Amino acid sequence: MSSNARALVLCSIVLTLVSAGVSVAQEKTTSGDPAALIDLATLEGVRLVQGEWRYRDTEIVEVDFKAPGPDGQPTGRPIKTYEVSPRAGGADFDDSAWEVLDPTQLSGRRSTGRVCFNWYRIRVTIPTSIEGFDPTGSTVMFETSVDDYAEVWVDGELPRALGQSGGSVVHGWNAANRLIVGRRVHPGQKIQLAVFGMNGPISSPPTNFIWMRSAKLEFYPGGEAPVAVEPQEVNVDVVRLDPAIDAIVPANPKIFKLAEGFQFIEGPVWMPEGYLLFSDPNANVIYKYEPDDNRLSVFRDQSGYQGADIDEYTQPGSNGLALDREGRLTIDEHGNRRVTRIEKDGGLTVLADRYQGKRLNSPNDLVYKSDGALYFSDPPFGLPKFYDDPRKELAVSGIFRLDPKGQLQLVAQDLLGPNGLAFSPDEKYLYVGNWDLMKKVVMRYGVKPDGTLAPGEVFYDMTGAPGEEALDGLKVDRQGNLYVSGPGGLWVLSAEGKHLGTIKSPRLAANFAWGDADGMTLYMTARGTLYRMRLNVPGIRPARTLPSSSGR
Repeated sequence: MSSNARALVLCSIVLTLVSAGVSVAQEKTTSGDPAALIDLATLEGVRLVQGEWRYRDTEIVEVDFKAPGPDGQPTGRPIKTYEVSPRAGGADFDDSAWEVLDPTQLSGRRSTGRVCFNWYRIRVTIPTSIEGFDPTGSTVMFETSVDDYAEVWVDGELPRALGQSGGSVVHGWNAANRLIVGRRVHPGQKIQLAVFGMNGPISSPPTNFIWMRSAKLEFYPGGEAPVAVEPQEVNVDVVRLDPAIDAIVPANPKIFKLAEGFQFIEGPVWMPEGYLLFSDPNANVIYKYEPDDNRLSVFRDQSGYQGADIDEYTQPGSNGLALDREGRLTIDEHGNRRVTRIEKDGGLTVLADRYQGKRLNSPNDLVYKSDGALYFSDPPFGLPKFYDDPRKELAVSGIFRLDPKGQLQLVAQDLLGPNGLAFSPDEKYLYVGNWDLMKKVVMRYGVKPDGTLAPGEVFYDMTGAPGEEALDGLKVDRQGNLYVSGPGGLWVLSAEGKHLGTIKSPRLAANFAWGDADGMTLYMTARGTLYRMRLNVPGIRPARTLPSSSGR
């Protein structure tokens, strides 16, 4: 390896080690002895979690990069730099061809010695019992000690806060890493762990090798979840396919984790008062996140269903949220199978629950047009058995329009799973994403003068893209670019239908909303985690008008 390579690696590691002595917040959330422990350095422990240790040495490889520009960011002339290969922290990284390690041999000396790095990976499954202890609802800590340094990725995420020491990042020379890897876990839940080992000190490479002293899971009953966390920068990859993406996504992009421990969050909307609302349809709750105070609270409980058969539902709660021209919150209620609006006095108005006498499926996402008309998608995803549910009354998965006078119209019925939807900036088109594994498409419908839709056309087809996900949330910025939750990440499409690039957050964002005062921050609801990311382009947000005298 060249002297330049050593210098760059040294800089990277030293910066990681620099610490103000502040422990990561999540290390403080457990105290006392654990109720149960699983030793992942034993055959019995690994069998209990149905896991298998996988191992791989790493290499330092030369890659293309850019020198600092006038803005101090990588926007200057092309240069060469170095990075680690493979980059194996991702949850879906394929390690099937790696060496399988006997857990009793984790202490074996590995890698090449001197300046060297390696990966240890294991996917654990929460067992139903640990020596008689039921882990359901527990907080799970992972602790490992690697000679000499380690970083720990959990489910593809490497969070780090300013001044952090330990947890996911290096704690110290031969010091243990200890961090929460699961909150309110349940049997059968899978957690992917990836430990990146480093030999050190880097500036005086030792004449020894990397090895793992210990690896264990600790279970503590109960624990708070979900929780707001100190905003932590996490890993992000941006696949740049067209130069136009550089005007949208910064050259040095940053994603921050704001809160975690949710079941599955969706449907965010930014409130003009300066906070974010979003749904957890699985938990039947609307949450409120206040960025100025880093505060998380429950905004509305039983947000989508109160029925006696609620245990049959996977997602009984609210999903999409939107604001009308008067700033009133409009809610898609999965379990109640209706669209409602919260009035200024706190009252609830049912806007739509039936079409031609038949109950809606489970309204999913929604968007207002500037004339006050509401458009919403209505697949059966909120019903316990989806398309085969006996409660289902409508024969189609429709896109509906509720005009300002309260008249409900079926304006499209050509998709199996209509999901996220958004208007172009001039409102000439309505874009709709389709959750259908056999037809992963963004459809574009012309909007007629009377608000109805012209026959749809395929705007972009992602069916051939690798990944098990179909299309979920969809938003548009003021320049007309589309942001689509698709296979493997957040796809950015131009108004002309060109794939400009993909933003890959650690956990796939199901939906997102433009927030902050300038509308240039994208708040992302990503499975059980809330993220935010600054972009260079503001998004489209609802314009407010003076309150109307109309009853609707």
